[in-house]
Amino acid sequence: MPAHSLKPILNVSDIQASFAWFEKLGWQKGWEWGTPPTFGGVCSGRCEIFLCENGQGGRGRGNQAMTFGPTGDQDADKGVWMSVFIDDVDTLHRHCLAEGIEVTWPPTDMPWGVRELHVRHPDGHVFRMSEGIEEDEE
Repeated sequence: MPAHSLKPILNVSDIQASFAWFEKLGWQKGWEWGTPPTFGGVCSGRCEIFLCENGQGGRGRGNQAMTFGPTGDQDADKGVWMSVFIDDVDTLHRHCLAEGIEVTWPPTDMPWGVRELHVRHPDGHVFRMSEGIEEDEE
């Protein structure tokens, strides 16, 4: 049977702080559940991510400042890595710097045909923010 939707679930240490982090990234809180809330969702466009406080998966921030490159370590973070495609990586990079969001890989043209930026959630989840690179027509 074909899938209709996919919603990753991130284990977070503080759901309210995570809602605030995603709002700084430009996402919106979609909903929350529980008293006090321990489960909820954040949305951007047609994309949604579920957040679960202290459950459903792993988390953990590594000690490396970079996720790629000669001084980076793509295995240090124990959270989820997600690839999110957007329209403008460079504008998002400037926004992240202004909002104090940790950037672990600056906007870089990658050999697999995307311009990519990495940002890290405080619980060690890494978001590979990408836009397709147009190939020059000859």
